[in-house]
Amino acid sequence: MKRFVVIGHKAATSGDFKLDDMAGGAGRLDILLRCINSSFFLSHGIRRDAEVYLVLQGEPNAPRTIRINGSEVRYLNPDERSTGALVRNALLKHLDGEEMRSSPGIYVSKRSFKEVLDTLQPISRLVYLKEDGADVRAQELDGDLTFIISDHQDLKEEEEAELLSREPIKLTLGPLSYHADHCITIMLNELDRRG
Repeated sequence: MKRFVVIGHKAATSGDFKLDDMAGGAGRLDILLRCINSSFFLSHGIRRDAEVYLVLQGEPNAPRTIRINGSEVRYLNPDERSTGALVRNALLKHLDGEEMRSSPGIYVSKRSFKEVLDTLQPISRLVYLKEDGADVRAQELDGDLTFIISDHQDLKEEEEAELLSREPIKLTLGPLSYHADHCITIMLNELDRRG
């Protein structure tokens, strides 16, 4: 399984945003929607061996985590608007406690970044994608992997401290800084090439 945890520092945590304003009124949710598309879509299909956790930290109900499981997901289309509608519908769910299914393969919870890491660390190797990491092409990668990236902002100091306390592999994808969704595409291409 290939997992991606993407932190949306200002991403809306309620479903009252307009689908026409996901870059503004939804707190740069557009970045996270592109990450969903990069994680799952192939030319003629969907990656069934991928899973995405969007950790939303914006107003008014932070945190909220949207989990999308590629082996179960339905109704996912490659345009941002319909993906935004799926995320919005998940955020409209009333959460009493544990994770709740919003639609096939899409779940919503009140998990924080730390709680997401607590869930994933026992079952997966954590990989922090950061510009000052080791070159990905020099690193052996196998087994269950969880890649942690941020939106258009770096991880906050306390988020990075929490992640680094878990001793992740720290990797860079190249000599430049890339958009979050591009990092996912590059990483998946690297894994595809390795078989």
